[in-house]
Amino acid sequence: MMLVSILIYILAMSLSKENQLSPIFLTRIASLVLIYAGVLTLNALYVQSIGSGIGIYCGLFQITNTTLIIESFFYVIASIILLGWGLIYKVKNNINLENLNKDTNLNIFFSFKDKSNNKKNMSNINTISISKESRDYSLIALFSILGSSFLISSVDLLSMYLSLELQSFGLYILASTYRESSNATSAGLKYFLLGGLSSCLILLGVSLLYSITGLTSFDSIYNLLSVFSSSSLSIFDIENTDRKIEIFYLSESFYQGLSLSLILIVVGFLFKIAAAPFHNWSPDVYDESPTNVTTWLTIMPKISILLFLLEVYGNISISLDSSVTNLILDELNLNLKSLSELVSYSLFNFNPSLILKNLILLSSALSLIIGTVVGLAQTKIKRLMAYSTISHIGFLLLALALRTEQATESFIFYLIQYTITNLNTFFILLAFGFVINSIIKSNYINSDLRYITELKGQFISNPILSLSLAICLFSMAGIPPLIGFFGKQSVLLSAIGSGYYFMALLAIIVSVISASYYLKIIKDIQTKNLNQMIVLDGIEEESKILDNSEHTSNISNTSINIINSKEKNETLLINLKRQDREYSYIKLSNSHSFIISSLTLIILFFVLKPSILLNSAMLCTLNYFYL
Repeated sequence: MMLVSILIYILAMSLSKENQLSPIFLTRIASLVLIYAGVLTLNALYVQSIGSGIGIYCGLFQITNTTLIIESFFYVIASIILLGWGLIYKVKNNINLENLNKDTNLNIFFSFKDKSNNKKNMSNINTISISKESRDYSLIALFSILGSSFLISSVDLLSMYLSLELQSFGLYILASTYRESSNATSAGLKYFLLGGLSSCLILLGVSLLYSITGLTSFDSIYNLLSVFSSSSLSIFDIENTDRKIEIFYLSESFYQGLSLSLILIVVGFLFKIAAAPFHNWSPDVYDESPTNVTTWLTIMPKISILLFLLEVYGNISISLDSSVTNLILDELNLNLKSLSELVSYSLFNFNPSLILKNLILLSSALSLIIGTVVGLAQTKIKRLMAYSTISHIGFLLLALALRTEQATESFIFYLIQYTITNLNTFFILLAFGFVINSIIKSNYINSDLRYITELKGQFISNPILSLSLAICLFSMAGIPPLIGFFGKQSVLLSAIGSGYYFMALLAIIVSVISASYYLKIIKDIQTKNLNQMIVLDGIEEESKILDNSEHTSNISNTSINIINSKEKNETLLINLKRQDREYSYIKLSNSHSFIISSLTLIILFFVLKPSILLNSAMLCTLNYFYL
């Protein structure tokens, strides 16, 4: 369905003229395609022959009930992100800001007391395209979501790598979609180079794993590891001690290569999801990318990769049971020197499952600490959200490493609530950008918020959006009774139940500390900011002219003091000249407003009806463990 839709989409774009299909229209079509694909995927759950899974495309992919549910969730979230565009209008405005650099981030507001003239100006409004590059945004997003859905269903090393690259290349292009912005181009190039490095690590691990096992199918590799671990017990029947040591060292060489290959693959995936200490690229890329692209980067690739790691890590851990190692060491009757050598080998090389667990736990601890501590010093809103995302990744990796039924259920539930909360937060930030930067040049639209201080005073002018953002930030901080509190509670209970008291204590401490920078944003929203207002002072005649919109045609050269929100002490003089120049006015679409309100209500009133999400997480957990 998705592949056919993409081909038709490309054909429609190539046959139509540039002005016939607006980016808004193409985005709505892509969103409808995703919704329809999600409905078809859910309908496939009624096919009884699926059972524990059906292999397709020569065993490269496997369709199960779990993958169908996850793909439906993917499609719904992706369609919501595409629906989040604001409506862009073209207004024939009589004001030309000649001396204003298009890269300056000024918040300019014009108000005329004569409402009749406002109606006259509104009559000139026409819907326009967002930009030339945004026509390709939805198409590239479809390619990326196709790679994500393929990755979840992959059961082969080849299909895994190709699906991952299909997803990643779409993300590289999305990050640099707006070529007129130097920041977006820089973000795309940086993401491409560092993402290519992580792909090289994954490819190196895959090649090493193939050289050791000679297999590419995941099921075959799981069976080989299980048989190899069980066959190690056969050395108990050998009476010759030297022969026992020889077989043990042969096993060690196999597990050593296996551990190295799995470490390279997992490190590459941790790099992709921006988990510490492989996180350095994410704050820069998130900050320099457009907000709608940042929304996609923070949600879609992380969901697919984390769920893929959940599947692979669980099966590898089951195949390599750590009890085999202890049993062998207990039964071997060797001298002290040989035993010490075997113990030293087993600690570092023998059990790949234990090594992966420690690696994930280490990355979880570093993500919790770095995402919280470094986030305290941030002044840019999207960089702060990037470090917040790193901290949430720490919670997800903690639940992933435990590998129990309770931990898996908490992992899935936390992933759902993280997606909902993060999506709503970026939608609100996008809406604030639309509202604050309401008058912009028609050749390039930049409605991004860069600094936290730009949100000052928004509670007075936009109380509903401010309240929704405050609810999302409280949920991220884990304030009860919001949905984020229950997500963190479930992960902490899983860690305590598995005996990881230090990790649970660390997670509690960083949650308390991270609440401070969420509260800092809420404080700035409540604070009145005089630096975002146009100051008209000193000339009474100019004030009268601006107050009476009937005489605005007589303005030739009027000097107005504008205070820059970035450089508070700098005053710019801008000449307003009477020329017919088209400007664009951004207005929130009904779908954008509806999505924000719906997600906010889910976050706020989850405690009244928690069974829907909790039962969904439990069903997915049961499918992972028993099907």
